[in-house]
Amino acid sequence: MKLPSIFKTASHQRFAIKPRYYDPIKEEIEERTSRIKKELEQEGLIEAEEDGSSPDPKRSAMKGSFSSYRGMKTRDSSVFNSTGIIRTLLFLGMVSAVFGYIYLGPSIFRYLAYIGIGGGCSYFLVKFLKKRKNA
Repeated sequence: MKLPSIFKTASHQRFAIKPRYYDPIKEEIEERTSRIKKELEQEGLIEAEEDGSSPDPKRSAMKGSFSSYRGMKTRDSSVFNSTGIIRTLLFLGMVSAVFGYIYLGPSIFRYLAYIGIGGGCSYFLVKFLKKRKNA
């Protein structure tokens, strides 16, 4: 589980080069076979491919198999799951603690603790009531 961080870490970049290879003989063979298949389909000697799949059997078996998977979890769209919001709240808390210490003295930490405890309790109360309503 990744803990929220104030700083973003850079991820490595991938370099992928896809070599291109042109084989004129293979291209001519594929063109000829597709033309012959079309002629035979028009004459009625073979049945037309209905799904329009590629001649490669591996590709046709894999086509769409990943997109049809329904077991993936949807991303939770809660405001408090965003690391940007958490960073902002931490930053505002630190700034208010510094300025409060300058103007009010050490009692500001007690006020901020009360605000934090109250905010946490209200967050969990809303979360509990939402879970209870859905169940």
